[in-house]
Amino acid sequence: MKLTQRLSLKLRLTLLFLLLSLTAWFAASVVAWQQTTHKLDKLFDTQQMLFAKRLLTMDLNEISAPERMREIPKKVKHGRLDDDALAFAIYSTDGKMVLNDGENGRDIPYHYRREGFDNGRLRDDNDEWRFLWLTSPDGKYRVVVGQEWEYRQEMALDVVSSQLTPWLVALPIMLLLLIVLLSRELRPLKKLAQTLRSRSPDATDALPTGGVPAEVRPLLDALNHLFTRTQTMMARERRFTSDAAHELRSPLTALKVQTEVAQLSQDDPEAQEKALSQLHAGIDRASRLVDQLLTLSRLDSLDNLDDVEPLPMADVLQSAVMDCYHPAQQAGIDVRLEVNAPQVTRTGQPLLLSLLVRNLLDNAVRYSPRGSVVQVTLDARGFTVRDNGPGIAPEALARIGERFYRPPGQNETGSGLGLSIVKRIAALHGMRVTLGNAPEGGFEAKVSW
Repeated sequence: MKLTQRLSLKLRLTLLFLLLSLTAWFAASVVAWQQTTHKLDKLFDTQQMLFAKRLLTMDLNEISAPERMREIPKKVKHGRLDDDALAFAIYSTDGKMVLNDGENGRDIPYHYRREGFDNGRLRDDNDEWRFLWLTSPDGKYRVVVGQEWEYRQEMALDVVSSQLTPWLVALPIMLLLLIVLLSRELRPLKKLAQTLRSRSPDATDALPTGGVPAEVRPLLDALNHLFTRTQTMMARERRFTSDAAHELRSPLTALKVQTEVAQLSQDDPEAQEKALSQLHAGIDRASRLVDQLLTLSRLDSLDNLDDVEPLPMADVLQSAVMDCYHPAQQAGIDVRLEVNAPQVTRTGQPLLLSLLVRNLLDNAVRYSPRGSVVQVTLDARGFTVRDNGPGIAPEALARIGERFYRPPGQNETGSGLGLSIVKRIAALHGMRVTLGNAPEGGFEAKVSW
């Protein structure tokens, strides 16, 4: 297995073609040999039968001696004769040879019980022969016609060789053409390998698919899809780095200023305490911003959710309301939960869905005036978080939910990432978020499914 992995595709295909060709050639040789020998046996048996019948049609009573056969020339000009092709002899019923062909026929042993085809040997010879014994109609003579088995086998070998040898000769030519065709067809792959070898690490443009074999096209499509995802990830990381650097610059600068004020106010305890208090608040804002940035970065890297389970939405909302109840009471905000569909369940990631609801409640509590009511309502098709704050200007509604965007005129500090996190979590769960001003006043966020 390791050896085949080290070999090139072209060499492996060439070796496989050679192996398959030789296997097919060998199988064809075996089949051709069997069929040819079978056909030749039938042909030569028929030839022996016709020759024996022809001998029986002679007037055997006029045959006086085999000397007549010796007078026939053994070689014919411009011809080729084989003394193993046919041999014959004529015996009387008492075993006396009356006539033979003057060659191998005189060595055919007499068998008075034989009739029809039989195998045997000549006298003082170990080669196998095929004999045909027939008796004359008057019963006085017996005719035997013989043919050597080796002659038939050589004839069959000559026929098979004449058929298969051209294919064996053509095999090297076919291999050469195969190598040339493989080199031509694999040239796009070699060009693709050179392109990948010279490609810069941060390149994300798609690879060309022109001229690539159809079998390799899925690989190229997968690579291009990978480059697209890599490009998206790199763009997301660059955007995150740029946004983080931009948003952290102001809080860190403010922290530095407050630190310097605290250091310069050592003789004024009241000013120093105020600077330290502002420094503490700035650290809280920076920590919140970092947490939101890290959360948003983690959510952006997710394509699907793990550890999902069916969640009763009433329990999720109730848990989030309880988490924000104490900060809301400190801010003078009353948070109320109304469950109209207690049986509603959604498949999701518990921590992320809780984070979604807490962000909506945190926004509602932070931007509502003291003494307001934040209403959370669960229905069969979604839930709504509504406050009775000042709402948002119509020109700012189109941009609400964008990252780092905060509507003008806000007194509360923030990073503009809370609603972006809400939208991303909703998208991962197949939910829709609708943001707008409520008809009776205030701001309304509706999450539907």
